[in-house]
Amino acid sequence: MHKTLIFDLGKVLVQFDFSLGYQAFSKLCPHDAAAIREIVRARGVEMIRKFETGLIEPPDFQRRMCEMLQIEADYQGFCASWSSIFTQELIPESTIAALARRYRLVLLSNTNAIHFDLVNRKYPALRHFHHLVLSHEVKAMKPDPAIYREAIAHAQCLPHECFYADDIEENIVAGRALGLDGVVFESAEQIEAAMRARGIEW
Repeated sequence: MHKTLIFDLGKVLVQFDFSLGYQAFSKLCPHDAAAIREIVRARGVEMIRKFETGLIEPPDFQRRMCEMLQIEADYQGFCASWSSIFTQELIPESTIAALARRYRLVLLSNTNAIHFDLVNRKYPALRHFHHLVLSHEVKAMKPDPAIYREAIAHAQCLPHECFYADDIEENIVAGRALGLDGVVFESAEQIEAAMRARGIEW
């Protein structure tokens, strides 16, 4: 019997599209969206990884990104553009709220301080979670086993008693290796069917 439900954030609870961020930054610097994408891929991947594992503080990250992309924006303007990638909810808040009344809910996300600040304010579904395991706080990212162990500790039950949904198969495989009942997220309807098949009701 499942006692805890563990959900990823991006592309499970909330949709996001990196191209929206590139478009927003293109209004603040000399580069178009396509060029920004290539610069970030060539020079920014490791910096973003460090930011998402809490090794770089937000003001320092903002400074480095602005230098790399020649962005002219204050901290607030940068954060608004950086966080413009998020769009609609994928699982209705009503479903999350109903699940929270019957199960312990844990959020397990590779994210950063700037993105999570926006998401936490914009999407009320997050208020129903009993614990948040965020990569920039625990200083580990999926599929590192350390972040799953943190989630299992806060699940307050055995790993096989946890249902885990994530949109990335590699992350699901890593979770299963530690005993989680993991399912790759494809849609709200699909993940709801997967839960009902396991006797998870709301």
